[in-house]
Amino acid sequence: MLVQLEIRNIALIDLVSIELTRGLNVLSGETGAGKSMIIDSINAILGGRISKDIIRTGREKASVQAVFMVEKEKVGDLLDSYGIDAEEDNTLVVSREFNINGKNICRINGKIVTVSMLKELGERIIDVHGQYDNQSLLRTENHIKLLDSFGGEYIDKLKQEYTEALQVYKSINNRIRNLSGNAGERERRIDLLKYQIDEIRKAKLRIGEDEELSRQRLLLSNSEKILDALSKAYELMYSGEYGSVSIVDGLNEAISCINGIARFDSRYESISKRLEDLYYQLEDIAEEIRKEKDEVEFDPELLESIDERIDLIFRLKKKYGKTIKDVLEYCRGIERELEEILGSEELLQKLYGQLEEMDSKLYDLSVRLNEERRKAARILEDRIGSELDDLEMKNAKFKVEIRFDDKRDSSARRAYSDSGLDHVEFLISPNAGEPLKPLSKIASGGEMSRIMLAIKNILANVDSIPTLIFDEIDTGISGLAAQKVGEKLSYISKNHQVICVTHLAQIACMADSHYLIEKVSDSVSTETRVIRLEGKEVDREIARILGGANISDTTLKYAKELLQNARKFKKSACI
Repeated sequence: MLVQLEIRNIALIDLVSIELTRGLNVLSGETGAGKSMIIDSINAILGGRISKDIIRTGREKASVQAVFMVEKEKVGDLLDSYGIDAEEDNTLVVSREFNINGKNICRINGKIVTVSMLKELGERIIDVHGQYDNQSLLRTENHIKLLDSFGGEYIDKLKQEYTEALQVYKSINNRIRNLSGNAGERERRIDLLKYQIDEIRKAKLRIGEDEELSRQRLLLSNSEKILDALSKAYELMYSGEYGSVSIVDGLNEAISCINGIARFDSRYESISKRLEDLYYQLEDIAEEIRKEKDEVEFDPELLESIDERIDLIFRLKKKYGKTIKDVLEYCRGIERELEEILGSEELLQKLYGQLEEMDSKLYDLSVRLNEERRKAARILEDRIGSELDDLEMKNAKFKVEIRFDDKRDSSARRAYSDSGLDHVEFLISPNAGEPLKPLSKIASGGEMSRIMLAIKNILANVDSIPTLIFDEIDTGISGLAAQKVGEKLSYISKNHQVICVTHLAQIACMADSHYLIEKVSDSVSTETRVIRLEGKEVDREIARILGGANISDTTLKYAKELLQNARKFKKSACI
């Protein structure tokens, strides 16, 4: 659940810190006070799109930080894939900072992440239903997802099996398409593969050859410098420089001097032996230098040959792989492909057989999915019908239409989608005597809000998302319908944290925690504040929602009555 939310420099908000609770959290306030900014800020840390125009006037940057309490089994795998350590107390700190220059910095538990990572995490911990989000319910492609969510674990297992089979089916289909393309394309592919194989094989590449050639080139291109250094070293050791005594001669003379006094003390004898050892070592080194010097040879033709070889290897690596090993593996791969194409008739027959097997498997899985969806649809229709009845849509009829499309195209192939062969659409008749119609044909925002709430209420029992947010779900409703919406939200909050922005007293009175969003101004600036209401403050806010700024005794009395009735409802419903 969302424990704390801190917002800085967004629109009218200078600094707001909100501590949220379990159950139903209600946000109320005058129009324009900044309630939607609170929801927009939550959307921001869930990876939603934001504009730099949202940054408070005069500020260079804005930020949102949220603290969540999460269950490790719900997000642990995701955090592991991000390389983020989970906190021992199960807290999760998510933040997003955005600058006026358009740059974003996102963090999870202090580690920088991408916006897409925020979005992926957000999908697991918060479900936001804004005042315009019911557009998603109008999109037919979402209906099958909602039905499958309601269908639960068994449908999930079938879909997983179906998805794996579909991947194999598509892979086989692609191979067939590549092998059975038109004759011109086939011949062009054969020519290309032959050219590439010939180019690589002619090069006779050896693994490690490029490193060896680089070392040879380094020596050859610096042969003059190497010869000069070796010659100078040898001369210094044996001939000296500018008439000076050589190192070897000088050392030999030193040995003679020390030998002349060795009989006087054993220490001098030891020095003499060490000098003699050094003399022999120098002779060995000098001989090695002479041999290396004699072997140094500058060969322009060999250097040119090495350069050409290095250039060839470079071009092959640029075309076929990062390393010689990659190039050789690529060559083996295209040799197999060429072999397949040249023997394609036999292979095609084999692939067509495999395709038929996978088609049969996919069809069987699609039939089973269809059967399970129809079972789930019947239960969902009853459940939503009951919910709509509770929400004062007593004559409404809800229908899940499932069409099973197993027709084959001109190639005798079925149109397998990611979900099978089913097309699912939600139909509704809001009033008695009206025919069932797609949801998109419903004009009333109030009806759409209640339908969405009915679906959310049902799916909440099978949904693992801990926090649900409703932004002005009360659009277009009032009276008894508003009361029923409040009761439904309160019921959902039994197992989920619910955050709700509302303008209706019938909903606000159901709150377990009530927050007032207000706009305060002075001669210099205007800013939004958030105050958690307690006791009589709640009474007065409910009264304000009922009667406006001028609170009368009558509206205050009615507010208290609403709150008392709400407490009775929650007690009787064990909420």
